[in-house]
Amino acid sequence: MTGPSGLRSVEEHAAAVAALLAPAPAVRLPLARCLDRVLAEDLVAAIDLPPFANSAMDGYAVRAADLAALPATLPVSQDIPAGRTDTAPLRAGTAARIMTGAPVPDGADTVVPVERTDAGVDRVRIDAAPAPGVHVRRVGEDVTAGTVVLRAGTVVRAAQIGVAAALGNAELAVRRPLRVLLLSTGTELVEPGRPLGPGQIYESNAAMLAAAVTEAGGVATVAHFVTDDVDRFRAALDRALDLPHGDGPAGDDGPVDLVVTSGGVSAGAYEVVKDALTGAGVEFAKVAMQPGMPQGAGTLAAPGGRRVPVVTLPGNPVSSYVSFEVFLRPAVRAALGHPDVTRPVVRVPLSTGLDSPPGKRQFRRGQLDAVTGTVAPWGGPGSHLLGWLAGADAMIVVPPAVTRLEAGDDVEVWLLG
Repeated sequence: MTGPSGLRSVEEHAAAVAALLAPAPAVRLPLARCLDRVLAEDLVAAIDLPPFANSAMDGYAVRAADLAALPATLPVSQDIPAGRTDTAPLRAGTAARIMTGAPVPDGADTVVPVERTDAGVDRVRIDAAPAPGVHVRRVGEDVTAGTVVLRAGTVVRAAQIGVAAALGNAELAVRRPLRVLLLSTGTELVEPGRPLGPGQIYESNAAMLAAAVTEAGGVATVAHFVTDDVDRFRAALDRALDLPHGDGPAGDDGPVDLVVTSGGVSAGAYEVVKDALTGAGVEFAKVAMQPGMPQGAGTLAAPGGRRVPVVTLPGNPVSSYVSFEVFLRPAVRAALGHPDVTRPVVRVPLSTGLDSPPGKRQFRRGQLDAVTGTVAPWGGPGSHLLGWLAGADAMIVVPPAVTRLEAGDDVEVWLLG
């Protein structure tokens, strides 16, 4: 779909890309493999936490009624270390020496910290006592069996792994990362580390996009970039589609879920991606944005009769990065079930004015100033200015209808840090 200008809107292309990606399947993984993944189903507590009443302090388990007059001296009836399973009920008029985490014996309702006693072994003098019930961790005080502890869509961090383990779970159901194949094109490209010849540049998009995919929660495989030859491009793509992808263990290895190309999608000659995939299920369009106007999205036939989503990005590095942020990062994170798919957005005043092309949404690199609370354009709008991109911590978004903003005007800013 395109507007009167012949350009597709950013929103229309974002919707087209998002529609390509189905929700990632769920896999059950050991806890050690779940960090930074997204829960695919609710985690329901199978037990109470704590599962038994236990002491919050090293001290003495007592009946509060026996401490009506202080100081009080009581015989010590038993020692209860953590892990003891044969605890006897507490007899009236006695105390049980108890350690932190140990089960509170039946009949006891209070724990007196050892610091408030003479630390006796056979008999203990208690000089001061807390209120009844203090320092006793009650059954289910933290979590009650049958309640939902973690909701589907929760990103699993260290604390979530901790509570899952405390509830007896050795594994969790999480979303499998999307397996993303990255392929750069360009006869002029040279692998970093090798000497440059005349007219050659180092290939940077694959490494940059692989990092962006990983940051979004996917698993990236980089195919060797190919020259601007349609047959070679299709052969390289077909070979890559026929190979397993992923990081190997725990169900991550398998067919590719998404192909992302960079370069070869503009309107000139030798546009190898556009030439190779036009008519094969990929639609190419001009999107009303700067940078990143030439885009493509669709599906491609793969071995086994399935169709694989394909998103084609422009080759200039800033255009490629901005296109990933605008279209692919939200789509990938949505497919993985993340609750927040977009970058954090704020509105802050500009520190200096800027111009924007009419009819296009401009995405300008920016730097935030924490002292003044403003944002400044960082470098020019050129799509080749990768060094400036590396120094930016924000993206300034200018609407299509706005052609000029002055210092002090509020703008939409995406936080990249």
